[in-house]
Amino acid sequence: MKNKYRILKIAITVIILGFLLSFSLRKFSGQKITDDKISVKMSNGKTLVYFIDEKDIREIVKKENPSGKVGDLNIPALEKKINNLPAVDSANVYLNLNGKLNLDIKQRVPIFRLNKDGRDFYVDEKGTEFPISKTYSHPCMLVTGDVQKDEYQQLAELVEKIDKDDFSKKYFIGISKDRKGNYNLLTSEGNYKVEIGDLDNIEFKVKGFKAFVEKYLVYQDPQKYNKVSVKYQNQIVTTLNPYFKENDSILNVGNKELAKASTTPPAVRKTVEVLPKAATVKKPSSTSSKPKAPTKPKETKKTEKKATATKPKAKIKIE
Repeated sequence: MKNKYRILKIAITVIILGFLLSFSLRKFSGQKITDDKISVKMSNGKTLVYFIDEKDIREIVKKENPSGKVGDLNIPALEKKINNLPAVDSANVYLNLNGKLNLDIKQRVPIFRLNKDGRDFYVDEKGTEFPISKTYSHPCMLVTGDVQKDEYQQLAELVEKIDKDDFSKKYFIGISKDRKGNYNLLTSEGNYKVEIGDLDNIEFKVKGFKAFVEKYLVYQDPQKYNKVSVKYQNQIVTTLNPYFKENDSILNVGNKELAKASTTPPAVRKTVEVLPKAATVKKPSSTSSKPKAPTKPKETKKTEKKATATKPKAKIKIE
C-alpha cells in the first residue's frame, strides 16, 4: 500500500509540474519582444566600422518575426539571415528566460579596397570579398589591377606592414599591379611610383627605398623621377620623368647616344696632323751664268691647326 501511495504522489507531482510548465511556456511564448528587450552588440575589435548599424538589425528582427511574440521567433533562421549579410563576419543570437533577445554581431574589417575589371569591392584579413556600401566608405588602401585571389593574403600582409610603419604610411597611398605582373607602390610625393616586383621580401625592399629617400631623394626634386625600382637585389634603378624640364637635356643626350650605338658601328679614332703649306723654292738652273743676288725671303707665319680633343659624353642608362 505504501508503494502505491508513493507512486501516486510522484505521478500527481509530475502532472502538476507539467501543467505549471506548460502554463509558463504559454505565457512565455505569448510575450512580446519589445524594442527595449532587444540587445544588439557590435564588436569590430580595435577598428571601428559602420557598414551595418543597430537600426538595420532591428528591422531584420521585425521582418523575421512580424507578430513580435517569443513563440513565433525562429532563432536559427534569424541567425542565418544575419550571417548572410556581406559585411557580417559572424553573428550569435540567443534568448534569455526573461524574454530578452540578444544579438552579438561582428562586422568584417576591410584591409584594402580592390578595383578590378571595373568592379570595386573590399577584402578583409581572411581574404574574403564583400561589396562596398552605399552609406559608408571605410578608409583603407586602394589596390588596382588584375590581382588574383591567392595573392589576397600576401597583399593584406603588405598593407598591414605599411600601416604599422610610420615612414611607409607617410609615403605610400596606393598599390597597383601592371600588365607584366609587377606590383608598384604609389607615393604621395611627386608623380613617381616605386616598383617592388613580386610580394616577396617586402621588408627588405621597403628598407632599400627608405635608404634611397633619406640619403639621396631628400636633396632632389620629387618631380624628377618617373619610377624608382627596388625589385632587383641590392640595387635601385631610377627612371627620369620626361615631362620634368630639367631632365629634357639629359634625356635628349641619352637618346642620341642610344641612337648612335644602335645605328653606327664603333669607329676607330685616328689623329691626323695638319701641316701648313710650305713656301716653294725654285732650284737654280744649270744654264744660267750669273747667279742672282740673294734675296731675303719673306717671313711666313706658320699656322698649325691643333686637333681639338672632344670629351666623350657620359653614357646614360635610360629606361
